[in-house]
Amino acid sequence: MPVAIATFAAMPPEFTDDERLVAAIEARGIEAARVPWDDPGADWSGFEAVVIRSTWDYAARRDEFVAWADSVGETLHNSPAVVRWNSDKRYLGDLAAAGIPVVPTGYVAPGEPADLAGEVVVKPTVSAGAKDSGRFSEATHELARELVARIHASGRTAMIQPYQSAVDTLGETAIVFLDGEPSHVLRKHAVLRPDEVAPVRETDGVGAAEVMYDPELVVAGEAKDVEFAFARRLVAHVAERFEYMPLYARVDMVTAEDGAPVLMELEAIEPNLYLDQAPGAAERVAAAIAARVSAQDG
Repeated sequence: MPVAIATFAAMPPEFTDDERLVAAIEARGIEAARVPWDDPGADWSGFEAVVIRSTWDYAARRDEFVAWADSVGETLHNSPAVVRWNSDKRYLGDLAAAGIPVVPTGYVAPGEPADLAGEVVVKPTVSAGAKDSGRFSEATHELARELVARIHASGRTAMIQPYQSAVDTLGETAIVFLDGEPSHVLRKHAVLRPDEVAPVRETDGVGAAEVMYDPELVVAGEAKDVEFAFARRLVAHVAERFEYMPLYARVDMVTAEDGAPVLMELEAIEPNLYLDQAPGAAERVAAAIAARVSAQDG
């Protein structure tokens, strides 16, 4: 069986993208199966390719997840090195140091004080689904400090960013890349409401902000030439940095005050690719996976 789609055991039944992807892969004559990443009975060496898709519990078990990625090795997509790097949002500092425009980000390790100014976003550097994340005006900085303290109590580093007001008016632009080329564009509305920690739904076994379940949160979108150029530059940088072209990546960006795009996040582990919003997307992902399998066979 050449392809495993890595998922997690508590997958919500309403999420069907993985099923659709398996069907699209099998339509190309390649066997495929969904396998929880922490399945103790899984023989990952029996797959020609292991594709991380919906491993949504990884943030609560990052060390274990990174060790699993290392154990799978070169058949894993995205690669173990990319997984290790992208699973901690301090990667934004690496990108900024390399000259990639990113939202200004400060990091506050346990025991360090939080430096707050203006409206800010606070979140852990290891997190997913907007869990333990909040948006705070100057009037609610004390709530922000309480969230930082909770993040520190869990042993994690907090990150603090100035809130990007364009999210409220323009939303985020997200461009999904497959093998270094754009596949589809999404428009993401604001996730965080003012002056609160995002309410979380815990019913799926992993926990994510309630707003993440809103079917209108992310819709099909369009991107400007400058946004495509920015995203291409970023993906090319990652490919050069790791000597590995990501099989998939979602580049989430926002418009800065000067009108230029800046990076919010690079999602290169288990991003939702929103296959429903992009006709033919499942087939394009399947084609990219088939190309990796063929390259390995060759």
